Amino acid sequence: MQSIEKLKFLTESQVRSIAGQFGTPVFVYSRERIEKSCEVALAFPNAYGLTVRYAMKANPNRTVLEIMKRKGIQIDASSEYEVLRAIHYGFKPEQIMLTSQELAKGLKELVEKGVVFNACSLRQLETFGNLFPGKEVSVRFNPGLGSGQTKKTDVGGKTSSFGIWYEDINQVKEIASKFDLKIFKVHTHIGSGSDPEVWKVVAQVSLDIAAQFSECKILNLGGGFKVGRMEDEKTTDFQKIGPPVVELFQEFAKKHGTELRLEIEPGSFLMVNNGSILTTVDDVVSTGPGGYTFVKLDAGMDVNTRPSLYAAKHPLVVVS
Repeated sequence: MQSIEKLKFLTESQVRSIAGQFGTPVFVYSRERIEKSCEVALAFPNAYGLTVRYAMKANPNRTVLEIMKRKGIQIDASSEYEVLRAIHYGFKPEQIMLTSQELAKGLKELVEKGVVFNACSLRQLETFGNLFPGKEVSVRFNPGLGSGQTKKTDVGGKTSSFGIWYEDINQVKEIASKFDLKIFKVHTHIGSGSDPEVWKVVAQVSLDIAAQFSECKILNLGGGFKVGRMEDEKTTDFQKIGPPVVELFQEFAKKHGTELRLEIEPGSFLMVNNGSILTTVDDVVSTGPGGYTFVKLDAGMDVNTRPSLYAAKHPLVVVS
């Protein structure tokens, strides 16, 4: 058997020692590397302030959440469960934004605690308005374009159901007017891409949406920052995609008189290459000439779903 990559942070000796002590399969994380990834995100170029939210769907592990909290990173939660878990491990409700495709059954209680709600559909916005007339709310828009490596990781454009379609903005205004809602934040999310030109375009489209809400103070450009798992893959360079966005924010401030705060929501970006799964080869079977040799491990698909869900490539290293 041959490796198709190199170990990211473990040595072969450490792999054997950990497997011997804890058995397999076992997850291993590098606290130092996670912290460094946090620092890279916190250095994202910005014009008038930055909030980094960890998309905790990437990994809701308790220790990972504690690292994020210590580094000053807030939370992007995609479910009511994630909100409650983040609160349980020390995050204040006001440090958490709930962006969920399903309307949380406990929405009223969560918002009353201080959790920020990000409406992802007209129905969600209407429901929020009925519960909290006159209150501030964030709204997620689908800006009509995306940047994913595949359609499975592209969460903007016509193939994505995430967010309110940008052409429905007048309906958003009608609902906001009906319930006297203050749309203080506009949120978009284009997917797992790294193209600086696409980020510049989506930032401009997002700013154009924000310009239509006079009470908007924050623009959240989401996450989905591409990380190179394999040696031939590129990682998003924040110092390249950030400066053009800074210029656009500055132009917006000159034109509209509002200095928008920037939010980003890295998830995998903070975790990729900072963790490893150690497994043991359990069996090797063959389907004969012209067929395949299958290496069977003591870990199932549930341990790493990305290859089957997203057709994603992941490093594989053999340690004898």
